[in-house]
Amino acid sequence: MSRTAPRIGVDIGGTFTDVVLEIGDQRYSTKVLTTYIAPEDAILDGIRQVCTEADLNPARVEQIVHGTTLATNALIERRGAKTALITTEGFRDVIEMRTESRFEQYDLDLVIPAPLLPRQRRFTLRERVGATGEILIGLERADVEALATDLLAAGYESIAVGFLHSYLNPAHERMVREVLAERLPDALVSLSSDVSPQMREYERFNTTIANAYIQPLMKSYLDRLLGRLNAEGFDCPVFLMHSGGGVISIDDAAAFPVRLVESGPAGGAVFAADIAAKHGLDKVLSFDMGGTTAKICLIKNYTPKTARVFEVARSYRFKKGSGMPISIPVIDMVEIGAGGGSLAHVDAMRQIRVGPESAGSEPGPACYGRGGQRPAVTDADLILGKLDPDNFAGGSIPLHKDASEAALVTELGEKLDMTAETAAFGVAEMVDENMANAARVHAVENGEDLSEYTMIAFGGAAPLHAGRLCEKLGIERLLVPPGAGVGSAIGFLRAPFSFEATRSVYMRLSDFDGPGASALFNELESEASGFVRSCDPTAGIIAEYKVYMRYTGQGWEIPIALSADQANNADAATCKRLFEENYIALFGRAVEGLDVEITVWAVNATTPPQPISPVPAAGVGSAAHAQGVRDLFDPALGQRVEGQVISRSDLAEGQTIAGPAIIVEDETTIILPSSRSAIRTNDACIDITVKA
Repeated sequence: MSRTAPRIGVDIGGTFTDVVLEIGDQRYSTKVLTTYIAPEDAILDGIRQVCTEADLNPARVEQIVHGTTLATNALIERRGAKTALITTEGFRDVIEMRTESRFEQYDLDLVIPAPLLPRQRRFTLRERVGATGEILIGLERADVEALATDLLAAGYESIAVGFLHSYLNPAHERMVREVLAERLPDALVSLSSDVSPQMREYERFNTTIANAYIQPLMKSYLDRLLGRLNAEGFDCPVFLMHSGGGVISIDDAAAFPVRLVESGPAGGAVFAADIAAKHGLDKVLSFDMGGTTAKICLIKNYTPKTARVFEVARSYRFKKGSGMPISIPVIDMVEIGAGGGSLAHVDAMRQIRVGPESAGSEPGPACYGRGGQRPAVTDADLILGKLDPDNFAGGSIPLHKDASEAALVTELGEKLDMTAETAAFGVAEMVDENMANAARVHAVENGEDLSEYTMIAFGGAAPLHAGRLCEKLGIERLLVPPGAGVGSAIGFLRAPFSFEATRSVYMRLSDFDGPGASALFNELESEASGFVRSCDPTAGIIAEYKVYMRYTGQGWEIPIALSADQANNADAATCKRLFEENYIALFGRAVEGLDVEITVWAVNATTPPQPISPVPAAGVGSAAHAQGVRDLFDPALGQRVEGQVISRSDLAEGQTIAGPAIIVEDETTIILPSSRSAIRTNDACIDITVKA
């Protein structure tokens, strides 16, 4: 594809849908309110706007890359298809028993989240595959046919199939799929051996159920979207961003929609990694704050940290263990309910709490004037002077300051004897501290010191809060890139085609099978490459190899990266050396006298990264010219200050700004605290550092 070929990135968020059109070095973007009932309406509206602005005929667009929160929202709101689970006899209640761990051990009234499927929708068949893949009890086809008849009569739209140890031997699951295709041709079927071929039944079954649960919804949506795009004159391929930070075909997305659950945040991490590479920053904290949530991700050596299990819909103060585990390759990030639409309230302890409930786009924060009565973070930002009520979202959404004041006083002020401004200060500090605390915990869990990191902030609300967040975390440098307000959508256009194939094969290093390990890597590479080839048959492919290892007897593994040569000539000594190096980096020391084991093998096939042009340091120029001043509340000082208002588009390379200041643009606003100063870099980033 030509470098000047028109490409569109689309990100559906909880509040706004972001659309970006790139034609070579030219970029056109817009934010429109998300339309929940028919998300494609907002997409088409946004695409029309950017094409009109660029004077571009839709037929000239050569590629659309899309990320969405629809899969996540369907799981959180539990509005998926009528789904059944078929599993091994005796394992019907695995998803309800969970791991039997208490995620809040001192809460005597702890409520365990209900499983995605109630017990009456979970069915069993007599069969058994052993822990090494041998068939202990064969599956009778007649039993499957009898169950299929019952499922047909009950009207199930989608069926998840998860048998014990099927990741080692999927023969029984495939027999069930054959029978269901004959007896229930209209039902969609998800096999755990396809969706998540990994050990640990709870995570694997739950992932397969989640895939089946949202598959009809996502397939219907993608079909509608393609139809609407074709009707508008777009005749180009549409790709989907997946949770692991790459792009897959729309057919693969429809087959494995669970891989789309974190697609929007993944695009943001890719965007931040691209900026980090251009600026030569090997330690970056990505901070993405939108209308509903905030996401924090560690990026080292220009690569976001990844994981193979994450949780959706945490129901207990966003505590680990209180959500639905999804076992797929994913960019590892912390996500909390702290966005511009997050609602504030007073709890039983007479403390201000913010989130996780969000006003979304319907009705939105009180200041939107769309019927919202409760105060959101955006209302607090408006009262504190961070937002211009006449120029929010480029002037497309007028903000009503009186509505914000009324909501803050009614919900917080009257209960705590506070003015609207003090209540707004409390809301802002609470949400900033929530995000700072999440970043601290994430850093500690990964053995990192955030004072060594540079923050890259993007998303509609992040630049409003990033400066204060850096003050709280002791981070000295902050970059706000151009297009920050639609960063995730830009990230979609930077992401490679990629797919990660995984397999659970248990192997101790004391009994290591080198040829078998290399053969397994070759199988996984072939599987992953096939998905990439379905997107671009002619693209070059890079394979990345990984094993998950632990000491014998431990409950969890750490990822170990291997080179192509180490994977093709696998040996126990190399694996042990790499494992101990990584283990010491994380935990401080190795453990003597214990054997080491591999539980999961993975190969990620990806197209080569786009060329990166390093950004030279900007020479210090003149001070930027302010277009006016505005009262701005500085939380570090606890008082209002006079902040100069500067248009980002008027800044020239090398121009400097001394805080306090408000840097305005159509899609977001950058708040420069009194403690910071900024310079406009060669690539139009706003580079914010501590005042000398």
